[in-house]
Amino acid sequence: MLADLPFAALILGLALAAGAILAGGLRMTGLADRIADRTGLGEALVGGALLGAATSLSGVVVSLSAALDGRASLAFSNSVGGIAAQTAFLALADLLWRRANLEHAAAELANLFQSALLLLLLALPVLAYGGPDITVFAVHPVSLALPVLYAIGLIGTHRSRQAPMWQPVKTQETREDADEEDGRDDTPTWRLFLAFGLLMAVMGATGFAIAKLAGEITDRTGLSSALVGALLTAVITSLPELVTTLAAVRRGALQLALGGIIGGNTFDTLFLTLSDIGYREGSLYHAIGRADLFWLGTGMAMTGVLLLGQLYRERQGPAGIGLESVAMLGIYAGAVALQAMAGG
Repeated sequence: MLADLPFAALILGLALAAGAILAGGLRMTGLADRIADRTGLGEALVGGALLGAATSLSGVVVSLSAALDGRASLAFSNSVGGIAAQTAFLALADLLWRRANLEHAAAELANLFQSALLLLLLALPVLAYGGPDITVFAVHPVSLALPVLYAIGLIGTHRSRQAPMWQPVKTQETREDADEEDGRDDTPTWRLFLAFGLLMAVMGATGFAIAKLAGEITDRTGLSSALVGALLTAVITSLPELVTTLAAVRRGALQLALGGIIGGNTFDTLFLTLSDIGYREGSLYHAIGRADLFWLGTGMAMTGVLLLGQLYRERQGPAGIGLESVAMLGIYAGAVALQAMAGG
Protein backbone atom coordinates (compact mmCIF):
# COMPACT_ATOMS: atom_id res chain seq x y z
CA MET A 1 0.00 0.00 0.00
CA LEU A 2 2.84 2.40 0.82
CA ALA A 3 4.28 1.89 -2.65
CA ASP A 4 1.19 3.57 -4.13
CA LEU A 5 1.46 6.69 -1.97
CA PRO A 6 3.15 9.87 -3.24
CA PHE A 7 6.47 10.77 -1.62
CA ALA A 8 4.89 13.82 0.07
CA ALA A 9 2.43 11.52 1.85
CA LEU A 10 5.31 9.49 3.27
CA ILE A 11 6.91 12.65 4.67
CA LEU A 12 3.55 13.77 6.09
CA GLY A 13 3.16 10.39 7.75
CA LEU A 14 6.55 10.76 9.43
CA ALA A 15 5.60 14.27 10.60
CA LEU A 16 2.34 13.01 12.12
CA ALA A 17 4.19 10.17 13.83
CA ALA A 18 6.71 12.64 15.24
CA GLY A 19 3.85 14.77 16.59
CA ALA A 20 2.28 11.78 18.32
CA ILE A 21 5.62 10.84 19.86
CA LEU A 22 6.19 14.40 21.11
CA ALA A 23 2.76 14.60 22.76
CA GLY A 24 3.07 11.17 24.34
CA GLY A 25 6.57 11.82 25.63
CA LEU A 26 5.56 15.09 27.30
CA ARG A 27 2.69 13.40 29.14
CA MET A 28 4.94 10.51 30.20
CA THR A 29 7.37 12.82 32.02
CA GLY A 30 4.79 14.09 34.48
CA LEU A 31 3.50 10.58 35.11
CA ALA A 32 7.02 9.23 35.68
CA ASP A 33 7.84 11.99 38.17
CA ARG A 34 4.64 11.26 40.13
CA ILE A 35 5.31 7.51 40.06
CA ALA A 36 8.87 8.09 41.33
CA ASP A 37 7.54 10.09 44.30
CA ARG A 38 4.58 7.78 44.96
CA THR A 39 6.59 4.55 44.96
CA GLY A 40 9.75 5.91 46.58
CA LEU A 41 11.93 4.41 43.83
CA GLY A 42 13.59 7.75 43.06
CA GLU A 43 13.95 9.82 39.91
CA ALA A 44 17.20 8.27 38.69
CA LEU A 45 15.89 4.69 38.85
CA VAL A 46 12.42 5.50 37.45
CA GLY A 47 13.99 7.70 34.80
CA GLY A 48 16.51 5.03 33.88
CA ALA A 49 14.18 2.01 33.92
CA LEU A 50 10.52 2.98 33.49
CA LEU A 51 10.72 6.27 31.57
CA GLY A 52 13.80 5.24 29.62
CA ALA A 53 12.20 1.99 28.47
CA ALA A 54 8.81 3.54 27.70
CA THR A 55 10.12 6.39 25.59
CA SER A 56 12.30 3.91 23.71
CA LEU A 57 9.37 1.69 22.74
CA SER A 58 8.78 3.30 19.36
CA GLY A 59 12.45 2.77 18.54
CA VAL A 60 12.23 -0.88 19.60
CA VAL A 61 9.39 -1.45 17.16
CA VAL A 62 11.27 0.33 14.36
CA SER A 63 14.36 -1.86 14.79
CA LEU A 64 12.39 -5.09 15.14
CA SER A 65 10.18 -4.33 12.13
CA ALA A 66 13.21 -3.44 10.02
CA ALA A 67 14.96 -6.68 11.04
CA LEU A 68 11.90 -8.77 10.19
CA ASP A 69 11.93 -7.12 6.75
CA GLY A 70 15.59 -8.16 6.32
CA ARG A 71 16.92 -4.58 6.72
CA ALA A 72 19.82 -5.31 9.08
CA SER A 73 21.55 -1.96 8.63
CA LEU A 74 18.38 0.04 9.30
CA ALA A 75 17.63 -2.01 12.42
CA PHE A 76 21.17 -1.62 13.81
CA SER A 77 21.72 2.05 12.94
CA ASN A 78 18.30 3.03 14.35
CA SER A 79 19.41 1.66 17.72
CA VAL A 80 22.94 3.05 17.94
CA GLY A 81 22.03 6.28 16.12
CA GLY A 82 19.33 6.90 18.70
CA ILE A 83 21.87 6.54 21.50
CA ALA A 84 24.05 9.23 19.92
CA ALA A 85 21.11 11.59 19.29
CA GLN A 86 19.69 11.19 22.78
CA THR A 87 23.06 11.89 24.40
CA ALA A 88 23.26 15.10 22.38
CA PHE A 89 19.86 16.08 23.82
CA LEU A 90 21.47 16.35 27.26
CA ALA A 91 23.55 19.27 26.01
CA LEU A 92 20.34 21.04 24.98
CA ALA A 93 18.88 20.36 28.43
CA ASP A 94 22.08 21.79 29.93
CA LEU A 95 21.36 25.04 28.09
CA LEU A 96 17.91 25.14 29.71
CA TRP A 97 19.20 24.73 33.29
CA ARG A 98 20.96 28.06 33.76
CA ARG A 99 21.89 27.78 37.46
CA ALA A 100 24.80 25.42 36.88
CA ASN A 101 26.13 22.68 34.63
CA LEU A 102 23.43 19.97 34.51
CA GLU A 103 25.88 17.12 35.20
CA HIS A 104 27.07 19.01 38.29
CA ALA A 105 23.60 19.75 39.65
CA ALA A 106 22.19 16.27 38.95
CA ALA A 107 24.93 14.37 40.79
CA GLU A 108 23.63 10.84 41.40
CA LEU A 109 25.56 7.59 41.83
CA ALA A 110 22.87 5.60 39.98
CA ASN A 111 23.47 7.63 36.82
CA LEU A 112 27.23 7.08 37.05
CA PHE A 113 26.65 3.34 37.41
CA GLN A 114 24.32 3.22 34.42
CA SER A 115 26.73 5.24 32.27
CA ALA A 116 29.48 2.70 32.91
CA LEU A 117 27.01 -0.13 32.26
CA LEU A 118 26.07 1.47 28.94
CA LEU A 119 29.71 1.56 27.82
CA LEU A 120 30.03 -2.13 28.63
CA LEU A 121 26.87 -3.01 26.69
CA LEU A 122 28.02 -0.97 23.68
CA ALA A 123 31.37 -2.74 23.65
CA LEU A 124 29.75 -6.16 23.13
CA PRO A 125 28.49 -5.48 19.57
CA VAL A 126 32.03 -4.42 18.64
CA LEU A 127 33.30 -7.79 19.84
CA ALA A 128 30.55 -9.54 17.91
CA TYR A 129 31.34 -7.59 14.73
CA GLY A 130 35.04 -8.41 14.90
CA GLY A 131 34.63 -11.99 16.12
CA PRO A 132 33.62 -15.19 14.33
CA ASP A 133 30.16 -15.54 12.82
CA ILE A 134 28.70 -17.86 15.47
CA THR A 135 24.95 -18.17 16.00
CA VAL A 136 22.49 -20.23 18.02
CA PHE A 137 19.31 -20.61 15.96
CA ALA A 138 20.51 -17.62 13.88
CA VAL A 139 21.04 -15.48 17.02
CA HIS A 140 24.53 -14.35 18.07
CA PRO A 141 25.58 -15.16 21.69
CA VAL A 142 26.17 -11.43 22.31
CA SER A 143 22.47 -10.80 21.73
CA LEU A 144 21.68 -13.32 24.45
CA ALA A 145 24.19 -11.71 26.84
CA LEU A 146 22.85 -8.15 26.44
CA PRO A 147 19.51 -8.60 28.32
CA VAL A 148 21.23 -10.61 31.07
CA LEU A 149 23.78 -7.85 31.68
CA TYR A 150 21.03 -5.23 31.45
CA ALA A 151 19.02 -6.98 34.18
CA ILE A 152 22.09 -7.36 36.40
CA GLY A 153 22.82 -3.67 35.81
CA LEU A 154 19.32 -2.63 36.95
CA ILE A 155 19.76 -4.61 40.16
CA GLY A 156 23.16 -2.98 40.68
CA THR A 157 21.69 0.46 40.02
CA HIS A 158 18.98 -0.05 42.62
CA ARG A 159 21.45 -1.35 45.19
CA SER A 160 23.84 1.52 44.58
CA ARG A 161 21.01 3.92 45.39
CA GLN A 162 19.78 2.04 48.46
CA ALA A 163 23.21 1.48 49.99
CA PRO A 164 25.69 3.76 48.17
CA MET A 165 29.40 3.14 48.71
CA TRP A 166 30.21 6.50 47.08
CA GLN A 167 28.53 9.87 47.58
CA PRO A 168 28.81 12.98 45.38
CA VAL A 169 30.00 16.11 47.13
CA LYS A 170 27.01 18.39 47.78
CA THR A 171 27.34 22.01 46.70
CA GLN A 172 24.98 24.98 46.57
CA GLU A 173 24.15 24.10 42.98
CA THR A 174 23.41 20.40 43.65
CA ARG A 175 19.74 19.58 43.22
CA GLU A 176 18.85 16.56 45.38
CA ASP A 177 16.19 14.01 44.48
CA ALA A 178 13.50 14.75 47.08
CA ASP A 179 10.03 13.26 47.46
CA GLU A 180 7.69 16.02 46.29
CA GLU A 181 4.40 14.30 47.04
CA ASP A 182 2.31 16.84 48.98
CA GLY A 183 -0.76 14.70 49.66
CA ARG A 184 -3.03 16.70 47.34
CA ASP A 185 -2.75 14.19 44.51
CA ASP A 186 -5.32 11.49 45.32
CA THR A 187 -5.05 9.68 41.96
CA PRO A 188 -4.69 5.93 42.66
CA THR A 189 -1.23 4.61 41.82
CA TRP A 190 -2.72 1.94 39.55
CA ARG A 191 -4.30 4.66 37.40
CA LEU A 192 -0.91 6.34 36.97
CA PHE A 193 0.56 3.04 35.75
CA LEU A 194 -2.48 2.41 33.50
CA ALA A 195 -2.15 5.82 31.83
CA PHE A 196 1.56 5.19 31.41
CA GLY A 197 0.84 1.79 29.84
CA LEU A 198 -1.65 3.25 27.35
CA LEU A 199 0.90 5.83 26.24
CA MET A 200 3.42 3.02 25.76
CA ALA A 201 0.94 1.28 23.42
CA VAL A 202 0.67 4.48 21.36
CA MET A 203 4.47 4.65 21.15
CA GLY A 204 4.63 1.07 19.91
CA ALA A 205 2.03 1.60 17.17
CA THR A 206 3.79 4.78 16.07
CA GLY A 207 7.11 2.95 15.85
CA PHE A 208 5.63 0.33 13.52
CA ALA A 209 4.37 3.06 11.18
CA ILE A 210 7.76 4.81 11.20
CA ALA A 211 9.59 1.59 10.29
CA LYS A 212 7.41 0.98 7.27
CA LEU A 213 7.59 4.60 6.10
CA ALA A 214 11.38 4.72 6.55
CA GLY A 215 11.85 1.50 4.58
CA GLU A 216 9.83 2.89 1.69
CA ILE A 217 11.74 6.19 1.75
CA THR A 218 15.05 4.28 1.70
CA ASP A 219 13.96 2.30 -1.36
CA ARG A 220 12.75 5.36 -3.26
CA THR A 221 15.62 7.74 -2.51
CA GLY A 222 18.51 5.29 -2.71
CA LEU A 223 19.95 6.63 0.55
CA SER A 224 21.87 4.13 2.66
CA SER A 225 19.98 2.36 5.42
CA ALA A 226 22.65 3.48 7.91
CA LEU A 227 22.04 7.14 7.09
CA VAL A 228 18.24 6.81 7.21
CA GLY A 229 18.39 4.79 10.42
CA ALA A 230 20.84 7.02 12.29
CA LEU A 231 19.57 10.42 11.16
CA LEU A 232 15.89 9.91 10.35
CA THR A 233 14.20 7.11 12.27
CA ALA A 234 16.61 7.36 15.23
CA VAL A 235 16.03 11.09 15.66
CA ILE A 236 12.24 10.81 15.24
CA THR A 237 11.91 7.94 17.70
CA SER A 238 14.24 9.81 20.08
CA LEU A 239 11.91 12.81 20.27
CA PRO A 240 10.26 11.49 23.47
CA GLU A 241 13.65 11.61 25.16
CA LEU A 242 14.08 15.22 24.02
CA VAL A 243 10.68 16.32 25.32
CA THR A 244 10.86 14.35 28.54
CA THR A 245 14.36 15.60 29.25
CA LEU A 246 13.50 19.26 28.67
CA ALA A 247 10.21 18.92 30.58
CA ALA A 248 11.95 17.21 33.50
CA VAL A 249 14.56 20.00 33.67
CA ARG A 250 11.82 22.64 33.69
CA ARG A 251 10.18 20.77 36.59
CA GLY A 252 13.53 20.70 38.42
CA ALA A 253 13.64 16.89 38.23
CA LEU A 254 17.28 16.83 37.15
CA GLN A 255 18.02 13.23 38.14
CA LEU A 256 14.95 12.16 36.16
CA ALA A 257 16.22 14.09 33.12
CA LEU A 258 19.72 12.65 33.25
CA GLY A 259 18.54 9.19 34.26
CA GLY A 260 15.92 9.13 31.50
CA ILE A 261 18.55 9.68 28.81
CA ILE A 262 21.16 7.32 30.23
CA GLY A 263 18.57 4.68 31.07
CA GLY A 264 16.91 5.05 27.68
CA ASN A 265 20.28 4.59 25.98
CA THR A 266 20.99 1.51 28.09
CA PHE A 267 17.59 0.07 27.19
CA ASP A 268 18.23 0.87 23.52
CA THR A 269 21.01 -1.70 23.44
CA LEU A 270 18.28 -4.33 23.80
CA PHE A 271 17.05 -3.24 20.34
CA LEU A 272 20.00 -5.22 19.05
CA THR A 273 18.84 -8.41 20.78
CA LEU A 274 15.34 -8.13 19.33
CA SER A 275 16.71 -7.15 15.93
CA ASP A 276 19.06 -10.14 15.87
CA ILE A 277 16.15 -12.43 16.75
CA GLY A 278 14.01 -10.85 14.04
CA TYR A 279 16.77 -11.00 11.43
CA ARG A 280 16.54 -14.57 10.15
CA GLU A 281 19.43 -14.53 7.69
CA GLY A 282 22.15 -15.06 10.30
CA SER A 283 23.99 -12.83 12.77
CA LEU A 284 22.86 -9.21 12.67
CA TYR A 285 26.38 -8.08 13.57
CA HIS A 286 27.87 -9.68 10.47
CA ALA A 287 25.24 -8.16 8.16
CA ILE A 288 26.01 -4.53 8.99
CA GLY A 289 28.60 -2.23 7.41
CA ARG A 290 31.26 0.27 8.43
CA ALA A 291 28.75 3.13 8.49
CA ASP A 292 26.70 1.31 11.13
CA LEU A 293 29.82 0.66 13.21
CA PHE A 294 30.71 4.36 12.86
CA TRP A 295 27.51 5.32 14.69
CA LEU A 296 28.20 2.75 17.38
CA GLY A 297 31.61 4.35 17.94
CA THR A 298 30.00 7.80 18.03
CA GLY A 299 27.62 6.69 20.76
CA MET A 300 30.46 5.17 22.77
CA ALA A 301 32.58 8.33 22.50
CA MET A 302 29.70 10.55 23.60
CA THR A 303 28.87 8.25 26.51
CA GLY A 304 32.50 8.28 27.62
CA VAL A 305 32.51 12.09 27.59
CA LEU A 306 29.23 12.14 29.55
CA LEU A 307 30.63 9.79 32.19
CA LEU A 308 33.76 11.93 32.56
CA GLY A 309 31.57 15.03 32.85
CA GLN A 310 29.57 13.47 35.67
CA LEU A 311 32.79 12.58 37.50
CA TYR A 312 34.49 15.94 36.98
CA ARG A 313 31.31 17.94 37.79
CA GLU A 314 32.33 21.30 36.38
CA ARG A 315 30.09 24.01 37.87
CA GLN A 316 30.07 26.37 34.89
CA GLY A 317 31.53 26.16 31.41
CA PRO A 318 31.21 27.86 28.01
CA ALA A 319 27.79 29.52 27.55
CA GLY A 320 26.86 28.38 31.05
CA ILE A 321 27.04 24.68 30.18
CA GLY A 322 29.69 22.08 30.90
CA LEU A 323 32.65 21.36 28.67
CA GLU A 324 31.29 17.82 28.30
CA SER A 325 28.10 19.24 26.76
CA VAL A 326 30.14 21.24 24.25
CA ALA A 327 32.19 18.13 23.45
CA MET A 328 29.10 15.92 23.02
CA LEU A 329 27.50 18.40 20.64
CA GLY A 330 30.78 18.68 18.73
CA ILE A 331 31.14 14.91 18.39
CA TYR A 332 27.56 14.51 17.20
CA ALA A 333 27.71 17.42 14.75
CA GLY A 334 30.98 16.11 13.37
CA ALA A 335 29.53 12.62 12.93
CA VAL A 336 26.50 13.98 11.09
CA ALA A 337 28.71 16.08 8.82
CA LEU A 338 31.01 13.16 8.00
CA GLN A 339 28.11 10.84 7.19
CA ALA A 340 26.38 13.48 5.09
CA MET A 341 29.55 14.10 3.06
CA ALA A 342 30.04 10.37 2.61
CA GLY A 343 26.43 9.97 1.50
CA GLY A 344 25.85 7.31 4.20
